[in-house]
Amino acid sequence: MTEKDFIPDAYSSVINKGKATYKSPSNIALVKYWGKKENQIPANPSISFTLDACATTTTVSYRKLNVKPSDFSFDLIFEGKPKEDFKPKIKTFFNRIEQYLPFLKEYHFSIETSNSFPHSSGIASSASGMSALALCLMEIERELNSNLTADHFNKKASFLARLGSGSACRSIQGDLVQWGDHAGIEGSSDLYAVKFPNEVHPIFKKYHDTILLVDKGQKQVSSTVGHDLMHNHPFAKNRFDQAHENLTKLKLVFASGDLDEFIEIVESEALTLHAMMMTSLPYFVLMKPNTLQIINKIWAFRESSNTHVCFTLDAGANVHVLYPESEKEIVYQFIKDELVAFCENGQYLCDRIGFGAKKM
Repeated sequence: MTEKDFIPDAYSSVINKGKATYKSPSNIALVKYWGKKENQIPANPSISFTLDACATTTTVSYRKLNVKPSDFSFDLIFEGKPKEDFKPKIKTFFNRIEQYLPFLKEYHFSIETSNSFPHSSGIASSASGMSALALCLMEIERELNSNLTADHFNKKASFLARLGSGSACRSIQGDLVQWGDHAGIEGSSDLYAVKFPNEVHPIFKKYHDTILLVDKGQKQVSSTVGHDLMHNHPFAKNRFDQAHENLTKLKLVFASGDLDEFIEIVESEALTLHAMMMTSLPYFVLMKPNTLQIINKIWAFRESSNTHVCFTLDAGANVHVLYPESEKEIVYQFIKDELVAFCENGQYLCDRIGFGAKKM
């Protein structure tokens, strides 16, 4: 498919007002996306576990305007309060997607949104937030065009979400979602994410992710800035090649259930992501001392317990502790006994693999 496939024909219905609500999860990348081209095209492919508990719930109420304005008309309420500093990002998003949703200037939108987890702390709130908003807007398009198929709905929702936040395209579906053109994955695309089409061993179907909130504050360097620093990065090409290679390796891992190989790839990807940050110009460090303490504790416990607990990181200080269902009792006890002490105010989130966004 190309971008033109997402430009709709004339709508078959007229609606004056309505409301749409979606709950959309965050996701945690196993092969990391870091670096992008024009129009939110990824510099390398990625794959992620869709989460369940970490989610954004968004309601879009809309009413048709008597006169089409020159600009977009919307209000934004975040967790019960007006959030003016979010509005420029929404306006940028609307500008990017207007050609694909030509009704956007015909309505006034009241957008109410809330997270089940801290905003801007490295738990991909932009992924869940932008995917939830894209789905609400697609629900409006479905009202305007009753012939919209489920497959096209999901692909276009992912396509639109990507234009708001790259990783948001991986939050539409679950449980294992891949984004970015990759020779070994049928149907893969830079334009939208797809549900991983290959064989997946049952051990990966009930994976847990306990998120340790090392630092709940807003990151000092945004992901957008970090992505841009990959353009002239001295190690960029090798990193992009590595992502392709690791995704190829993970295809075999997902089929076989080889947890030792899974751990090696996932932890290497997490550390490589932060290595790219530390070796860009300007360089920056998002990990905190407690992040490193947790990583060392995980390594020591894995060796002493013969479990398959491992970690991954997003673009922030918080640590995602990954482990299979069969080891949840011993690993969770370890987390409570030894890792929670390194969390800000002892706070952490218990999550697991989820199966995508839900219409509410």
